[in-house]
Amino acid sequence: MYNRARVFQGMALTKIPKYRAPALDKGLDILELLARTATPLKTTEIAASLDYSKGEIFRMLQVLEDRDYISRADADSGYTLTNRLFMLGMERPRNKGLVEAALPVMHRLADEVSLSCHLAVASQDQMVVIARVDSPSDLGVVVRIGHRRPIAHSTSGLVLFAFQSPEARERWLSLLDRLDAGYKKSELLRRADLVVAQGYASFPSDAFGGVTDLSAPILEQKHAVGSLAVPFIDRQPPRMALKSVIEHLRRAAKDISDKLP
Repeated sequence: MYNRARVFQGMALTKIPKYRAPALDKGLDILELLARTATPLKTTEIAASLDYSKGEIFRMLQVLEDRDYISRADADSGYTLTNRLFMLGMERPRNKGLVEAALPVMHRLADEVSLSCHLAVASQDQMVVIARVDSPSDLGVVVRIGHRRPIAHSTSGLVLFAFQSPEARERWLSLLDRLDAGYKKSELLRRADLVVAQGYASFPSDAFGGVTDLSAPILEQKHAVGSLAVPFIDRQPPRMALKSVIEHLRRAAKDISDKLP
């Protein structure tokens, strides 16, 4: 049962709002519920989860569907989020400018190393992929745009955390303390310091065997605003050594950083 006290991902938002907009509250409740639910939900399931009656949310669901924030495969299936919210976020000048600066360099990088690459930014306690370029070769790992993973449990997230000011790190750690019960602060800090010392991250993928996750920071005033990543596949015979791929990745990340205003 969804807590009307507005518990979101384990964090209770206890601030009492100055103004109330019940219809807007219901719409946001629906979007937040669908965002953290892996499978489509029917109207009755949404109503039960949010402790609303079916009648209370029926018209709200229709409006959200008409505005393309949620969708159904057919009339009898459940609701899922569309990518409309993601695309709105991408229209923010900062994200849009970052993608515009990165894409030409990412295409060059993919051609140089014959591997796919993707660009991630931070979103609360998670990293989210906002751009990708597929491998020009016959084999590659594809990470979809909009893919999210906890910052403390991803190589791109680790890079985003590592290249921050001490004050920004403390704010992120406070957020992780509330939202990510599974992360280990000491291990995150140890790995972050290692990443800063070498200027990039290189760790075996926890999702694919034979893949090494490589990531380098996109820096603006010495702080990471993005993370450029390459899933390195251990092909036999190798097309390019891991060390060479890292060099190309770091050069590409620097080129993107230099293009930022």
